Amino acid sequence: MTVRLLDFYADWCGPCKTQDPILEELEEDWDDVEFEKIDVDEHQDVANEYQVRSIPTIVIEDDDGVVERFVGVTQRDALENVLEDAAA
Repeated sequence: MTVRLLDFYADWCGPCKTQDPILEELEEDWDDVEFEKIDVDEHQDVANEYQVRSIPTIVIEDDDGVVERFVGVTQRDALENVLEDAAA
């Protein structure tokens, strides 16, 4: 089972800069989760595919598809709860 965390962001987005250190900490602790940063300005096709309308948006998915989606700055414990469920 592959669990992925997709971080949709843009360089000009202030809240995205608040989200970054939270995700960096998570990435250090979750070796078995694939983390991917997606710049919505460069990859509008991917953002559209995931129906991203505002950023930051975090999408957690497993082999079956999207498990959970967070819009706005999301704290570590909320993300970890979903990662634990997705990885179980």
